[in-house]
Amino acid sequence: MNTADLGLPVTVPSTALFTDRYELTMLQAALRAGTADRPSVFEVFTRRLPEGRRYGVVGGTGRVLDAVENFRFDSGVLDFLAAQRIVDEPTLAWLADYRFRGDIWGYPEGEVYFPGSPVLRVEGTFAEAVLLETVVLSILNHDSAVAAAASRMAVAAGDRPLIEMGARRTHELAAVAAARAAYVGGFASTSDLAAGFRYNIPTVGTSAHAFTLLHDSERDAFTAQVASLGKGTTLLVDTYDVAEAVRTAVDLAGPDLGAVRIDSGDLLLLAHRVRQQLDDLGAEKTKIVVTSDLDEYAIASLAAAPVNAYGVGTQLVTGSGHPTCAMVYKLVARAGGGGPDMPLEPVAKKSLGGKTSVGGRKWAARRLDADGVAEAEVIGSGPVPDELVDRQLLVELVRGGKIVGREPLDAARDRHIAARAGLPMSATQLSRGEPVLPTEYL
Repeated sequence: MNTADLGLPVTVPSTALFTDRYELTMLQAALRAGTADRPSVFEVFTRRLPEGRRYGVVGGTGRVLDAVENFRFDSGVLDFLAAQRIVDEPTLAWLADYRFRGDIWGYPEGEVYFPGSPVLRVEGTFAEAVLLETVVLSILNHDSAVAAAASRMAVAAGDRPLIEMGARRTHELAAVAAARAAYVGGFASTSDLAAGFRYNIPTVGTSAHAFTLLHDSERDAFTAQVASLGKGTTLLVDTYDVAEAVRTAVDLAGPDLGAVRIDSGDLLLLAHRVRQQLDDLGAEKTKIVVTSDLDEYAIASLAAAPVNAYGVGTQLVTGSGHPTCAMVYKLVARAGGGGPDMPLEPVAKKSLGGKTSVGGRKWAARRLDADGVAEAEVIGSGPVPDELVDRQLLVELVRGGKIVGREPLDAARDRHIAARAGLPMSATQLSRGEPVLPTEYL
């Protein structure tokens, strides 16, 4: 069973206070002005990809759905808002009955995106949609950054599995989200048990240097670990002398030793030396796992090394230098009045400094060339051209406040592999470059 199907609650009673104060003060002013009920459309997009990146990866959509479902102003939250005099009594009364009853469309999780892509479209009254801005952005910006880093690392690793090991390098709740996003981006497993419990991601782990240092000798430590976990375990061999540790490991576990892990030093050189030593000792099937501050570039540099798996922590959970995707949540259309049948009017911010936006409720499609390879991200607010109708990217996620787009996490993971494979070959180059697809507006 994949627990992503269950819509498990987040680890707080409500997501309602994952909100900036100005969202509530805007709500209060709109209620007083009589504009709160105007039908509105907000869109999430980024104006640019992180410097040098060729594509982005949508991560966190499933968590957004959980957050929307748990966005409730319970008595404790309302008491806090009243005590702090953040909003007035009429607004508190309105919040007490808050439920998002609108519609949400978006790029499905695991899909790739580009500058301007309407990654998420939230439709409802201004009042109910504006409140979701901060929680939506916090999830999508974080998870998409990690998923993009994971994707680049997965490309660099090729067929070799990647282990997410970043829990100790970030906030405890962010660690769970990061493990989930890494799995979407191509990682095979995580060391974080909370992520394994919540999202059914495979978990791995054996021992740290502390376990070796606890014992009177490395041999004693290895003996204890093999006795407990079996010969198929992974032994950490760089606490003292690597060559001596490998000899001891094979002496104790024999050719059935599962793997050795190297966590420091010149990984390229050590991997070759350890592989040769293992083979000479008859442990040809014993695998080599490397860790130690890896990123996509370090992983790529080890492509020719006899390495079987990589463990990645800090660089993964911090987006490999880009911990956010700079996504924004902007009002792009609203009705001139409060009736549900009022026509929508495009609206857009106009300002200096590259922070303008394009108004109108938008669709998005990916145009393919004659060989079936993506050649452009096409975005429009009018009729969809016939040749793009079957290439549209947004899917229905919430209808009338009801979640309709929840899916198993493996579906997002598989989607990403397919989406990345459909891009031009230059998309997977690690060298700096422009987005691999141009964005065209119709």
